[in-house]
This record gives sequence, C-alpha cells and structure tokens, in this order.
Amino acid sequence: MKKFKFNIHGNNYSVEIKKVEGNSAKVEVNGTCYKVELENEIKVSKTPKLMRASIRTDKALSKVDSGAFKTTCPLPGTIISVLVTEGATVNKGDALIIYEAMKMENKVLAEKQGVVKNIRVKAGDSILQDELLLEIH
Repeated sequence: MKKFKFNIHGNNYSVEIKKVEGNSAKVEVNGTCYKVELENEIKVSKTPKLMRASIRTDKALSKVDSGAFKTTCPLPGTIISVLVTEGATVNKGDALIIYEAMKMENKVLAEKQGVVKNIRVKAGDSILQDELLLEIH
C-alpha cells in the first residue's frame, strides 16, 4: 500500500503498510511483518485557515493623547518607498508612503496637515495590516 522511511534516534526504519482492516493493520518493518492495532485516526486539515483582523473604517488614522495622529497601514504588504522625511511639513492629501499590497502599488496619503514625526518604516520592509507607519503632529 504505502512505504515510509523513518530515522528514529539515528536508526533507519523502512516501513511498508501491507493491509488495513478495521482497527488492525499488517506492516513490514525492515523486512519483518507485524500485526498492529490502530487507534482512532486524528484528522489534520492540510488547508490553512486565513485569520485576518476586521477592517477598520477610520481610514487608518487615530488620534493619540499627545496630539499626534498615527498613520497605519490599511492592508498587509511591502514598503516600496517613503516619500517624506522626519520634520517635513505635509498638507492633507499629500502622498507619504508607497507600498505594494495584492500586487498593486498603493499610496498612503496624509489625512491631516502637520509635521511628520517618528517614521517607523523604510523601503523593503514587510508590513502587516494596522501596523504603525508614521506619526503626524
């Protein structure tokens, strides 16, 4: 039926499953036949389940107690380029970062006028959804 090779504690085993009936099986290990009793089969799904956080509707912007606005990434992806530097003054709608998500280039735009502080990413970084990109004061 099926053949397997195992290495257990440095010992090699060649195992062939000859026959399976109910809860017993006939197996051959390194040329010697054995009749073994089977326990309940544990089924493991080979298909991974994708678990994502729910999508936020606040346009990836949140007010911080210090008066700064945190700009976060709306989708997971890879940073292509950072278009601003720390200390730069930006107006609402200015492009801040270009990143790739789902094989498309996307721009992160400034939602508020202010000064860029604390840039947390650089070109080539992989980012997750809702990860902090930069702060605008």
